[in-house]
Formats: sequence, structure tokens, C-alpha cells
Amino acid sequence: MKKITLILSVIAILWTNISFAYPIGNPFPPFRIAGNLYYVGTDDLASYLVVTPKGNILINSDMEANVPMIKKSIEQLGFKFSDTKILLISHAHLDHAGGSQLIKQETQAKYLVMAQDVAEIESGGKSDFHYADDPSMYFTQTKVDKILHDGDQVKLGGAVLTAHLTAGHTKGCTSWSMQVVDKGKPYEVVLVGSLNVNPGYKLVNNTTYPHIAEDYEQAIKVLKSLPCDIFIGAHAMYFDLEKKYAAMNKSKTNPFIDPQGYKNHLAQKEKEFYDELQKQKGS
Repeated sequence: MKKITLILSVIAILWTNISFAYPIGNPFPPFRIAGNLYYVGTDDLASYLVVTPKGNILINSDMEANVPMIKKSIEQLGFKFSDTKILLISHAHLDHAGGSQLIKQETQAKYLVMAQDVAEIESGGKSDFHYADDPSMYFTQTKVDKILHDGDQVKLGGAVLTAHLTAGHTKGCTSWSMQVVDKGKPYEVVLVGSLNVNPGYKLVNNTTYPHIAEDYEQAIKVLKSLPCDIFIGAHAMYFDLEKKYAAMNKSKTNPFIDPQGYKNHLAQKEKEFYDELQKQKGS
């Protein structure tokens, strides 16, 4: 019996030290979404390039292993990786910010992050309200060059991106809005940071994030208030990347112009949030 107990104890110790290999995603053809906005991410982890005459803005570094993919995508589009002047993220998780240090090293880009996510970025995920004790979710610590606040604008070469605090998924989860001009017509773009309630998230009596539920509710309100023509997000599945990409050359209209898809996504995530909240309140 003692032998069995000892073996089980050793297995438990080993199990806690096994790192979960987060999937890096598969390469996806880079392409122009509209105007000066390009897709340079994988089939799951979304990254975007905003091109300007003064250099470019990259949104989401994804995982460190994704950086060569992002670089290749940018170069395939005819742009220089070294022209990346500003690096932004949707939120401070491994799969969206894990490659930031490497990108900073290779491009000298300035890293701008929402205030409430700075501690997590600079600790490499070790200060996360949910994943602080999970080494598999850690990433390379990265120095933030400028702290952003709700409503701040990031400007470069005529491009203007507005940072919207849509907290809950992380304390500083950020959604971005901007305007692009395509074929002479302006379009409002919204990049949804994330409204996902991850498995294990406590929405009730959360000692490490007491106002998490209120933040989710506010995030939903903020996103509902934003005008949106072109809907994109931190993950490709939010906005049906593959389906829309496949339709680009078959349709007379740009399939990424999808205001109804944006509304549908918000409605779905709102329902998922309140269903989980009621479930936790009832348990």
C-alpha cells in the first residue's frame, strides 16, 4: 500500500510539472482585409498589420513560435518586418503576447499595453489572476514602453487606432477600433479582444479578481456601443476567417464587411457569459 501511495505521489508531482503545449496554429495565407489593414496571423491566432507611410503597426505577437510565421507573412505581402514601429496586443495571454519580446528585439518596435495588463506582460504571465500558478501559461517577460488607458489613441502615419478597455478575459483586455478607406469608402473596424469566459474562471467570489463579472458586463456594453462594419478579433474563429477568406474572390462584396456578424458574435458571447454567471450563482 505504501508503495502504491509513493508511486501515486511521484506521478502527481511529475504531472504538475508537465507543460501543456499550446497549439501554435497552422500558417495561413497573408492578405489584405481592406484599405491598409492586413491579416498576418495563423488559422487560429490572429495578427494584423496596419500599414502607413511612417512605418507599420502590428497587433498581436501570438506565441514565440509564431513570430517567424508572422515575419514571413509580412514579407510575403511585400513589407519589411523591420518597418514594424509599434506593437499592440488584444490581451496579456501566452497566445497573443508570447512573442512580444522577440518581435521587440528583431524590429525595435515600441510596445504599448493597456495599464491593467502591464503587470502580467512584465511578469511573463506570473501575475495573471487565473493562470499565475500554471507554468504552462508563462511567456517571456517583456518591458512595456508605453502604458495605455481606456480611450487612448495610437497614431502613426495617418492611422488612428483607439484602445477600448474591455476587461474580464484579462484585467486589461483591449478591443481596438479604427477606420480604413477601401475603394474610396470609409469603414469602421472593430477588433474584439475577447469576451470568452475560460474554463475555470470564477465569476462569483473571485478573490484575485473581485469585480470580474462587472468588468465582463461593462465590456459587453462597450462593444455594443461601437459602430462596426468590418469585424475581426483575437482568434480567427470569432469572425469565420477561413470561410470569409474563401469567399473573397467569389463575391462582389468584401465578406469581411459584416456588421451583422459582429452583432451575432456579441449576442452569443453575452448569452454564454450570463449562462455561466447564473450557473455559478446557483451552485
